Amino acid sequence: MKLKRKEKIGFVESAAASDLAFLLIIYFIVIAGFNINKGFLMNLPAKDSTRIILKEDLLRFAMDESGNLIHDAQIIEIQDARNMVATAQAANPAIAVILTIDPQAQWQQVVSFVEIAQQQKIEAFSFTMKKESAE
Repeated sequence: MKLKRKEKIGFVESAAASDLAFLLIIYFIVIAGFNINKGFLMNLPAKDSTRIILKEDLLRFAMDESGNLIHDAQIIEIQDARNMVATAQAANPAIAVILTIDPQAQWQQVVSFVEIAQQQKIEAFSFTMKKESAE
């Protein structure tokens, strides 16, 4: 008695191809959902946008080589700076915060100040390095 052999079905015609495609779609959807945060997430202005900032809308700070914050020629604590930024923003939502940094300042002090701007959701924040004086 001769047994009939089943015809071989190709990979494309079988259900395995559709299962594999479905699993790959699920895999890529799951991977796309992961967000790895490295650094600060700050909104940058659009390339073609221009924004005019008035002098009275500026809140200036400086950081010396020791990491001390200076405002109006007085050394202030980081918490006082946080309160000043929050108060200024409550009074004027268009406030712009500027930080001038001494090149010798510790990076952690700078990061702490940038966190203030991020937490207060300051839209206009700028920091620059103080130019070293030629001796």
